[in-house]
Amino acid sequence: MTPDRLGEEDDLPFVESNGITTCYDEFGDAHERVMLLIMGVGEQLIAWPDGFCALFAGHGFRVIRFDNRDIGLSTWLDELGDVDLAGLLAGDLSTVRYGLSDMVADTAGLLEALNVSRAHLVGASMGGGIAQQVAIDHPQLVASLASIMSTTSDGVSGGSCLEDPTALVPQADADREAAVAADVALYQLIGSPGFKTSETELTRRAAAKFDRAFHPAGTLRQIAANATATNRTQALHTLKVSTVVIHSDSDPLVNVSGGRATADAVPGAELVVIPGMGHDLPEGAWSRMPTPSPRTPPKPDRTTSARRSSTNPDGEPSGAGAATSSLTPTQI
Repeated sequence: MTPDRLGEEDDLPFVESNGITTCYDEFGDAHERVMLLIMGVGEQLIAWPDGFCALFAGHGFRVIRFDNRDIGLSTWLDELGDVDLAGLLAGDLSTVRYGLSDMVADTAGLLEALNVSRAHLVGASMGGGIAQQVAIDHPQLVASLASIMSTTSDGVSGGSCLEDPTALVPQADADREAAVAADVALYQLIGSPGFKTSETELTRRAAAKFDRAFHPAGTLRQIAANATATNRTQALHTLKVSTVVIHSDSDPLVNVSGGRATADAVPGAELVVIPGMGHDLPEGAWSRMPTPSPRTPPKPDRTTSARRSSTNPDGEPSGAGAATSSLTPTQI
């Protein structure tokens, strides 16, 4: 299904791969190393701030961000049917319409369609899980891995302190005013306590999302897909790619234990914990995130705080079990 394009973005490029049409855009020189940004549940490519993308383009990357399936301007899959959220939360996977594995295949397919042989993968939240699985399934495509505010999907780590996970789900019948207000309230709840974003700025972002493409049914299908994620811990043990795991000490949606478990699972991974960061990408934290480099610096301590970031010996950002049977707030 072609999304209702509410915004003026028809000039953005699209590619066909894995049976869907994917919308993407780029920052930086087309001849530079590729950094692929993979976003989480229900978020469009614009959830990666322009300034964030420009920052890493300035470090010598061709930065690519894209809309996952069912979100933004990429293919909507309404013909597959709706998700029973109440049943999903109770552990009933019968209304899951596609799996996380399909979103992993979308990501690998996007790189193939763009003729990118290897990329530095950066994934946030569910996007971190997608990036991890791409590194497991397609190691030849991955130059380095950065997993941000994510987990191993082990069902234990990365728990949420939110009492009502349905608060994260946009209402299908919301008008613009209600949808914008709900998104502002969401990011006031899960945003960074140490890097406050004004209500004016949150409102601007929420309005931009709504005006570009508002698709709650797709968000629900992505939540359901994330519920199919397998425990990646053992598979992550086999990775030989340079890896950094970035998390905050104040994430109410995915506790820092999720990041610690991920770093523990990947050999040689570096864990960077950013004080005061929540489940978002505040500008004040960008400079504290390690950047892939072609040089080979000394091996760092395995765990760092945001007060000291470093890279691993390869000069990149450093440091499969049974399907989940029920959905936790963390998986939203």
